[in-house]
Amino acid sequence: MSNIKQKKRGELIIISGTTCAGKGTIIKKLLEKHKDMRLSISYTSRAIRGNEVDGVDYYFISREEFERKIENHEFLEYAKVRYGEYFGTPKKEIEEVLESGKDVILEIDVQGAKQVKELFPETILIFILAPSFEEVKRRIKARGFENNEQIIDRFRTAYKEINEIPKYNYVVVNDQVEDAILKVESILIAQKCRVDRIEEIAVENEEEILHEFIMGKEYNNEKPNYNKDTK
Repeated sequence: MSNIKQKKRGELIIISGTTCAGKGTIIKKLLEKHKDMRLSISYTSRAIRGNEVDGVDYYFISREEFERKIENHEFLEYAKVRYGEYFGTPKKEIEEVLESGKDVILEIDVQGAKQVKELFPETILIFILAPSFEEVKRRIKARGFENNEQIIDRFRTAYKEINEIPKYNYVVVNDQVEDAILKVESILIAQKCRVDRIEEIAVENEEEILHEFIMGKEYNNEKPNYNKDTK
């Protein structure tokens, strides 16, 4: 009866979350299951740490080069964090992936999410929460490489971020990882069915539809009974 053509452009998805909410694990699993998704790689001016790889974990550039990119408006969002180091999300690379029809995931904080949402109002914002602060505390201690001052600072930041949840489209509590992944997948499936993703609808002529219906009934020797009670 109709032919619906949807827009090819991919979805821009922001996944944020409080400390130790497990957003990194969720994103990793999503990318493993969905080969049509891409994770945006951020630029940073800080030095490489440990086993990090340039072009995989981050694009590592000098502070001077980062500031040149800011002047040239090459970032969707950027921030200057503690110790004066920069982090930023590239604009051109993301646009190219979206135009190719693939979805892009950004793992950024609430401040960066607000900046991107202003430029791309259609961005899907998902906030990942740990089931409780007690669980957050347990997960931080299990990592075992942060002192009390750093832990307190993380909690303080988490409280501020939770107040920003109303600005997001969805919130997912990560109690069980597989359940949380299923919820995020359900959100993305629903987003693909939005009416504003329809580019064109070709609807057949009403008379043609009625004619085909009647002829179909006759062809199958199933003449419609118009006197039959349809209640």
